[in-house]
Amino acid sequence: MKTPAVSNARDPLAAIRTRTPARIFTGRSGSAYRTRTQLSLRSDHAAARDAVQTDIDWAGDLGPDFLRAWDMFAVSSQAQSKAEYLMRPDLGRRLNARARAEIASRCPVGADLQIVIGDGLSVAAVIRQAPQLLPLLHAGAEKRGWRFGRPFAVRYCRVGVLNDIGEALAPTVLVLLIGERPGLLTAESLSAYMAYRPHSGHTDAERNLISNIHAHGVDIEEAADRILCLAELMRRAQLSGVAVKEEGGRLTQNAQPLLSDE
Repeated sequence: MKTPAVSNARDPLAAIRTRTPARIFTGRSGSAYRTRTQLSLRSDHAAARDAVQTDIDWAGDLGPDFLRAWDMFAVSSQAQSKAEYLMRPDLGRRLNARARAEIASRCPVGADLQIVIGDGLSVAAVIRQAPQLLPLLHAGAEKRGWRFGRPFAVRYCRVGVLNDIGEALAPTVLVLLIGERPGLLTAESLSAYMAYRPHSGHTDAERNLISNIHAHGVDIEEAADRILCLAELMRRAQLSGVAVKEEGGRLTQNAQPLLSDE
C-alpha cells in the first residue's frame, strides 16, 4: 500500500490523516458524529450493502467488448441465487455439474497460469478492478513464457471453488480474483487467492492471498507484479500456502515441499 506524503508536518493530526484513508480524528458535535461524517458513513454503508446483495450482469457490467476480447464465459457454483449463496457458504465452494462439464470442454488442461473471476461478496470490486488487472496478468505470463489458460467467471463464488477448478483443469498455478467483503472504507476491494495445483482437500493453509486491491490500497500495477512474482515462487517451490512468503522475490527458509499422507 502506498503511503501518501505528509502535507503539513506542523499539524500532527493532519500528518496522521495523510497516512491512512480510515476515519480518524473526525471530530464530534456533542456526543455524536458531525453531520458530514454521519452522511459519509451512511453513504458508504449503503454502497457496501449494494456490493454484497447485487447480482452481477457479466456482459452488462464488464462490457461485451471485455468478454469478447478474452473469449470469456460464466458458470455457476451450486448456489442457485444470491440469497442462497449468502445463507449457504458451502454451496459457493463447489461447482455445479453443468459448470464442471463446461469448463472441462472449453478450457485447456494444464495451463501454467489459470485466472478465474468470482463475484464473491463485492460485485463492485469485480467490475472496478478485474478488467484492469486481467490484461496485466496475461502480459506478465506471456513475458515469462507461461501457458495462459482461458479466463472464465464463476457466479455465487467462494474461495473453496479453487479445489473443484483445480481438479477439472489441473493448472500449475490457479488465481481466483474475487470481490472482498466490503467495509466502510471501500466497497471496491478485490482479493487474489492463489494455489499451486489445488485439489480436493486443500484448505486455506495451502493458499496464498493478496488482498486490498483497490485505489486506496494495493494498486493494480503492484497487484499484478505481486501475483506474478508469487506465482513464480510457487512454481519454484512446487507448493503454495503458509510455507511460501513474499520476501523480495525469494523463498523463505521454511518453504519446503509438504509431505502428504494421501
